[in-house]
Amino acid sequence: MDPLLLVAEWWWIAPSAVAVGTVGVIGVNRRNSTVSGRRLAVDAARHDLRAAQQVAAERRTAWKIARADLTRISAERAAQRASAEQVAAARRMLRERERDAKAAAADVRARQVRLNAARAAIPAASAPRPLERLQAEHDSVIARWMLYETDPALQIGYPAMTDVKRPETAAYLRAADHAKEMRRAATGRVTPAAFGAYRDAVAELERAFEAAEHAAKVQAGEATTIPAWQDAAQDVLSRSAEAIDRAAGVAASALSAWTSRRRPGKPDDRG
Repeated sequence: MDPLLLVAEWWWIAPSAVAVGTVGVIGVNRRNSTVSGRRLAVDAARHDLRAAQQVAAERRTAWKIARADLTRISAERAAQRASAEQVAAARRMLRERERDAKAAAADVRARQVRLNAARAAIPAASAPRPLERLQAEHDSVIARWMLYETDPALQIGYPAMTDVKRPETAAYLRAADHAKEMRRAATGRVTPAAFGAYRDAVAELERAFEAAEHAAKVQAGEATTIPAWQDAAQDVLSRSAEAIDRAAGVAASALSAWTSRRRPGKPDDRG
């Protein structure tokens, strides 16, 4: 066969081989990253986001069904085929389903933020893996707790920390047992679901420790309790400030858009 015809017929082999090789290298790198655990936090966050999105979709559907049921029962009430109690019950159900749907939507947004953070925090090849960092956080909380168990001065100063009758201490011990179980489950070839469960258990352990430590300091007279109404008031103030900021931003954007539409030197139409 003519060499020129051979080249013309098989010219695509080299570029295709290069492309296949490039895709193969990318795939191998991603697979190695996954196997080594570098992307474990990302995979777990993506798993959580998908689960949250599914829950949000189900709750939106339940909200729509409750709204339709209220419309139907209200119509039946107008036709004297339903009681006022049935209408009130349907209205309560609608409010409950609306709260559930909004909470699920907020959870989706939080999970998306966590996924973005996990993507930005993928460790370098020589850095500790996400599971190793999580285990270090777990060990750190346990070490802080053990100080209250082993230091005589801390035992005398904060007896509530080792008093299992205290609800905060009991909650911490339950959280510690749960975190230990999740750590035991997150061994070997760890799945994203197992990592996520362990991650959440460690986060709950940290919260439980902070609550127990604060309660112990309150009992020792070193801290004060904050009434629930003050927490609620602070939450309302924070939400109000956020709403004001959003409104101010919208107003500023509208004013900027209106100003940009007016050309310099153009006479006012109202004149």
